Amino acid sequence: MASPRLETFCCPNRDPATEFITGFQPQFFSVICSCSAALSLVFTGLQLLPKHRPFRHGAPHKPASSLRILFIISVCDLLACAGMVVRSSVWLGSPDLVSRISAGNSSDVWPQVFCVGGAMWIQLFFSASFWWTFCYAVDVFLVVKRSAGISTIVLYHMITWGLTLLLCVEGVAMLYYPSISSCENGLQHAIPHYVTTYAPMLLVLLVNPVLFTRTVSAVTSLLKGQQGIYTENERRLGSEIKIRFFKIMLVFVVCWLPNIINESLLFYLEMQDDVSAGDLKNVRNAALITWFIMGILNPMQGFLNTLAFHGWTGLNVDFSRQRRRELPWDSASTSLAGGYTPVAGSTLLYQSHVQEIKKNLSANGQQQPSDAISVLSEDSESSTVEIHISSEQREFEDVKPNGASLEISTG
Repeated sequence: MASPRLETFCCPNRDPATEFITGFQPQFFSVICSCSAALSLVFTGLQLLPKHRPFRHGAPHKPASSLRILFIISVCDLLACAGMVVRSSVWLGSPDLVSRISAGNSSDVWPQVFCVGGAMWIQLFFSASFWWTFCYAVDVFLVVKRSAGISTIVLYHMITWGLTLLLCVEGVAMLYYPSISSCENGLQHAIPHYVTTYAPMLLVLLVNPVLFTRTVSAVTSLLKGQQGIYTENERRLGSEIKIRFFKIMLVFVVCWLPNIINESLLFYLEMQDDVSAGDLKNVRNAALITWFIMGILNPMQGFLNTLAFHGWTGLNVDFSRQRRRELPWDSASTSLAGGYTPVAGSTLLYQSHVQEIKKNLSANGQQQPSDAISVLSEDSESSTVEIHISSEQREFEDVKPNGASLEISTG
């Protein structure tokens, strides 16, 4: 799980709060962590595998940037869960490993190397998941504002992985400076590490709801601006977008709010003269409860995210080579041109989508749109809300900007 206590646990001279929380039923806690991480690993991987779907005509559909971001988030969660399974399994298989770390034997460095390496691996990919979740909110907002597209995914990679590596390495370096045996000797070692751990988590909790709210407002205004009216279909579409964003934030809050509560309780205990004092019993119990909740919910973020992103995709896995190149949530779609008219059974390529819009608009005597908006929303087994502006707007340079087309993708 993404807790600074993972790194401080590797210090022989742990602070009393860390010693208390990590020393309570360590084997039982390792079992809980490994089981939760293994379940999340299996079900998340199952969700990402390609599934049998109706035959699609034409070339494979190229996913938009936000769909790629959602896929990367799931991969980060998978790698973090894999690290939790390995670490917990080793601790269960070698109980003396923890005691060898606590002894602070400088001649036996491998227990500490494994402890630090495993903790950094888990922390790195959970932090990357936080940054990518933030990038997803930024992307859907910029895309509605016509300021982003497929090409911005490269910029997201540079920012996300760069910040993740920089903050993780800096936090751990400050914690273990000048050596691992002297960590936790003063707040000047611990505070930078805690800040770099929780900064991206708090960023998602505080900023993403604002970005999602502004995105929904922008989409609502855009839908109203098409014909100057707000129909029942458009109202339903806006409601589905709100539900998708709400599910994403709900999963994040449920999985990571216990971390903030637990860390606040442990900080309070650290400020006390005696952690084992009788009047602190309730605080200690609350810290233990949230600690075990973290062990269950943190690794389950991967599986819960896939449910929030694109629903349950089923067990009907397709291993044919033709479908391996498709993202698992690349799905059948519905094309709308000024209405909610279904197009039977296949994901439309942008070119064919444009041709269909031209035919519909020509038949209705309307102007062609200046841009195409694709919205992936809930119909049956929906994926998530995906809004992107097509990069091929130059085909419509001679058209009025108030027209629009919506594509609703179902899974």
